Amino acid sequence: MMPRNSNKPSAEKTVRDIRRATRRRYSAEEKIRIVLEGLRGEDSIAELCRREGLNTNVYYRWSKEFLEAGKKRLSGDTQRYINLGYQ
Repeated sequence: MMPRNSNKPSAEKTVRDIRRATRRRYSAEEKIRIVLEGLRGEDSIAELCRREGLNTNVYYRWSKEFLEAGKKRLSGDTQRYINLGYQ
C-alpha cells in the first residue's frame, strides 16, 4: 500500500467541493411553488422533481416542513406581534 501525499487533496474531497460549489440554491418562494405544484397532483412527484432538477427526498422534506409550519401557524403556536399604533 502506498502512502498518500498529504499535500494533494483527495479525489473525494475535490468532488465534494465541486458539488458544494455547484449546488442549486432555492429561494423560499421557489420551494413553496414546487411544493404546491406537487400537492396539486397534476403530475407525479417524480416527474415534477425531474423537471425541477430536484431529488425526491428533498421534495418530501420540503413538503413535510411546509405542512408542519402551516399546522403550527393554524394552531397558534407562533406568536405574531402587530403594532397598531395604539397607546
